[in-house]
Amino acid sequence: MPYQNMTLEDFAKHVGLDAREVRKMADRGKLPAQKVAGKWRFNRAEVTEWLQQDMISLDLEEGRLRDIENAMSEAGSRDVDQHLLTAMMSVKGIDLSLPAKTKSSVLLELCGLADRTGLLYDQPGLLTAIQQRESMCSTALPNGIAIPHPRQPMPYVSAEPFVCFARLPRGIGFGSPYGGLTSLFFLICCHEDRQHLHVLARLMRILDDNTIGKLREAEEPEEALAAMIEREEIVAAKHGA
Repeated sequence: MPYQNMTLEDFAKHVGLDAREVRKMADRGKLPAQKVAGKWRFNRAEVTEWLQQDMISLDLEEGRLRDIENAMSEAGSRDVDQHLLTAMMSVKGIDLSLPAKTKSSVLLELCGLADRTGLLYDQPGLLTAIQQRESMCSTALPNGIAIPHPRQPMPYVSAEPFVCFARLPRGIGFGSPYGGLTSLFFLICCHEDRQHLHVLARLMRILDDNTIGKLREAEEPEEALAAMIEREEIVAAKHGA
């Protein structure tokens, strides 16, 4: 069952942390855990949510993001997929002038962009899911970027997992807890939670200042995708560093 409870040892393996560190964090109330019969238990859905928030925090180090990638790799494989994220992108799923001026219209237009890829089965279902996720807490980051996504994987909403990228002509208020306007958006739609967390960790590693600058200046979708591919190949090459 995808959202069953995990033991402390299972949780440590799942997130790529030492079990002793996990125990200390749980004892301090830093983890989404409940004690049952004197033992810590972790709900997988709550763990996914916690990891998402952990990854978009300002102080999460590059090494920790690599650890998460390693933990989320298929079957614990140490092999590195150079194009894990960009293989899920296409020029059809990139819009450098998204016609939206409000948060609600951004979400609507992002789902329309996803539909234009030809992969989406259920546009209204995806829209509802990302609206519900945003109502819990904004996915906006402090650098003018937001990463809308469903709270839970949606394996039946699309033919295959995908990532769309959109840029607004002008930034808007997107509810960022860090303040500021948001103008760059990555819509992530995965089919299972480990894949989602792996993709999210990779995206956070890709989005350095130089790449963000290239995305802001790109004149064509092909140029934006090329910048993402170039950066991901560099990140993947440093994966085991």
